[in-house]
Amino acid sequence: MEAKMSTEYRDYFSMLEEELNRLYEVAKEARAKGLDPKPHPETEVAEDLAGLVEGFIGPPGVAERIRELSKTMPREELAFKIAEEIVYGRFGHMEGQEAAEQAIRTALAILTEGVTAAVYSEGITKVLIKSNPDRSRYLAIYLAGPIRSAGGTETALTPVIADFIRRMLGLDRYKPTKEEIDRFIEELRLYEREVSRFQYHVSDEELRRALQHLPVEVTGIQSDPVEVSSHRNLPRIETNRVRGGALRVVNDGIIGRASKVWAIVEELRLPGWDWLKDIRKIQEKKTSGFMEDVPAGRPILCFPSERGGFRLRYGRARNTGLAAVGVHPLTMRVLQNFLAGGTQLKIEMPGKSGIVMPVDYIETPMVLLRDGSVVRVSDENFDKVKDKIHRILFLGDILISFGDFLYNNKPLLPSGYTEEWWCEELREAIEKGFNGSVEEAARSIGISQNRLREFLNDPFRSKPTFREASAISLGLGIPLHPRYTYFWSNITLEDLEMLRRWLLSSARHLDGGGSSKIIGVLNPTVKAILEEICIPHRVMGGELIIEGWDAEALAFTLGVRDPEKSVGDDGSVLDNLKELSGVVVRDKAPSFIGARVGRPEKAKKRDMKPPVHVLFPVGLNGGSQRNLMEASKKGFVGVEIVKRRCPSCQAVTFMRVCPRCGSQTVLETVCPRCGRTLKEDEKVCPVCKVPTQNFEEQMVPIRELVEEACRRVGYRPSVLKGVKGLTNKTKTPEPIEKGVLRAKYGLSVYKDGTIRFDVTNAPLTHFKPSEIGVSVERLRELGYYHDVNGDPLVDPDQICELKVQDVIIPYASVDYFIRIANFIDELLVKFYGLKPFYNVERPEDLVGLLVIGLAPHTCAGVLGRIIGFT
Repeated sequence: MEAKMSTEYRDYFSMLEEELNRLYEVAKEARAKGLDPKPHPETEVAEDLAGLVEGFIGPPGVAERIRELSKTMPREELAFKIAEEIVYGRFGHMEGQEAAEQAIRTALAILTEGVTAAVYSEGITKVLIKSNPDRSRYLAIYLAGPIRSAGGTETALTPVIADFIRRMLGLDRYKPTKEEIDRFIEELRLYEREVSRFQYHVSDEELRRALQHLPVEVTGIQSDPVEVSSHRNLPRIETNRVRGGALRVVNDGIIGRASKVWAIVEELRLPGWDWLKDIRKIQEKKTSGFMEDVPAGRPILCFPSERGGFRLRYGRARNTGLAAVGVHPLTMRVLQNFLAGGTQLKIEMPGKSGIVMPVDYIETPMVLLRDGSVVRVSDENFDKVKDKIHRILFLGDILISFGDFLYNNKPLLPSGYTEEWWCEELREAIEKGFNGSVEEAARSIGISQNRLREFLNDPFRSKPTFREASAISLGLGIPLHPRYTYFWSNITLEDLEMLRRWLLSSARHLDGGGSSKIIGVLNPTVKAILEEICIPHRVMGGELIIEGWDAEALAFTLGVRDPEKSVGDDGSVLDNLKELSGVVVRDKAPSFIGARVGRPEKAKKRDMKPPVHVLFPVGLNGGSQRNLMEASKKGFVGVEIVKRRCPSCQAVTFMRVCPRCGSQTVLETVCPRCGRTLKEDEKVCPVCKVPTQNFEEQMVPIRELVEEACRRVGYRPSVLKGVKGLTNKTKTPEPIEKGVLRAKYGLSVYKDGTIRFDVTNAPLTHFKPSEIGVSVERLRELGYYHDVNGDPLVDPDQICELKVQDVIIPYASVDYFIRIANFIDELLVKFYGLKPFYNVERPEDLVGLLVIGLAPHTCAGVLGRIIGFT
């Protein structure tokens, strides 16, 4: 990969690596003081997917093999190849059951890019080889509650990988009994009623079909204290309680994402999964999932494939793609800001949802005003019409990338006629008719070549007048420009005939320019037709008035130049328009996408519920706020906390450093039943046969600890929020000093000891310095030397390509980030006795700093560098 990297990018990654190493050195120096639960930073750095997989899952040596194979194989194929090599012993001999478990975990780690925690670690509890009623042996996967529906395609591939491994091990397929299938269906319905809903509602027929054909057993441990009532005590199912992980894999994975799973299975040519095609067909017949379980306050914007909804438009702006869709900013304003940048939109297809981003080069909404006028909303007229809107006739475009359809294995719907399509047809006509000579083409149709070049070079901003559009269509034989193409497919042939008769009987003042006008009688049926095709018009004194280029376009399209022509009974509306006008009129909107509002955009600090300053237990001693200041009035409190012993003076404490003699303490393992001390590696008490633990109830000198912490950092908060009890395995607390300083800066800690800020992750490929509030000089210091065209970066309005690890953060996060930086600096100085690191005073000081991004349900962060604000 390095050989293909430009010098600029190589310098960029070196810069990031140097800064990360500098951070690590400070962290190591601070941790070496022995004041934290671990004497070293717990986070390790992996340079790529291969490093993540070997670090998290193993087996040893797999990273180098992944790097080697990834040069020639796609990720899905790579996962199966590595699984095969594990089973065949390339990375060391393992017995069948052990090999199967290791292969499944490693393959899933590759498929989830090494970051989704539940899918391959806590989510899979074990893999067993079991027996069918006919004594043949098969493979069973045991899944736990942490398996999530999010990332369901990878989850759904768990049984597929297991089947692949089963075949290599020479095992038979799983043969479920009727009782086991009925038990699964009963269990799933019980889970829906009593525990939680799934992403997809699946019928009993689909479930039965899937369970009959699954070649491996998808089972698991209990996830919730809810028991089935009918099909109990089955020999091969160890619990009568619901198995949430197994239910989700089958319901939301195998069945819910049958289309995507089948695409991967088909590509890899895996046998035995043809039955997925039948499930896929059933899924395709269903109504759109986004219409199910609509929460209050999340409006449905348009029904599935409903005319007047969002028109599907293929493409990608610099802020869309990767499940981010574009709508016009005016659509957001017409919808009274129910949609905003970053809002989740549940959509009919290609996937379940996407986040909304503003794109201003696509179609704007059409609205009906209270006075009967139909208006194409624009920046110029929005303030005039916003309080007069009676009904939205057309929501505008929704821009969806082709890649989203490909990723979701959904067929491409017909595209509406757009400016970029028209531009390519114009280019082709010039190429074929004039050997590519724009000058000759312009002379032929009587338009200046400069104008023709504008249409070819920038079809979004340079739109022809109707006179130019009609001349190009008649002279070059290409379809009428989309600006003058209306929603003709929304009406019938009878509607077309009536509209044409009305037009021929109306007063027409067509001067070939922008001041043309059609004035006709206000006929309710004609009015409804004009609304259906979304042509701007107004109502005045019992008359319908169409003005400007729209009047010219309507008259031309309906063939008023030749009144003797008539609408035929054969063919479509578009076919008839071609006969009437003499030019091709394309379908403006053959595909509409249904949508409703999902989660609103959020940019806010992440708090535990309730918020916490420090992960230190006080039980019920601190009142409803778990206030350590209140608890300290009692002197001592009894809490469950880690047990450590000083090897020098034998004092028992929870601290890493003995408060009596200053020696390093060691973790002690005890039996919770008999209290005897055991060796650190003993997991079960040899006498009581119960699991051991590293904590016990201790009387903690809370007053002394709080007083010392406040004295050490020079601040005494009125409220210092702790926790009732700790949830980590050894019940090891944080130093109280950290909480005191968090309280000083108004910060909250998360359950893993990090300080987090939640933002919506939106794609961005390019930006202008003027858009992100950072000077060109500062960007050059960060490695942005050229714009997207390779020209030197000198102007704030030049477009630059965003480097892969760089992020632009919301202004809403700036104050919180400044407080975090100040908190860390004061902690370094007053708690660790080191120099401050960040020295941040203003928002600009955040530019260039490193952050870690962590997606939900993942266990690997992604390094980012702040370069601006939005």
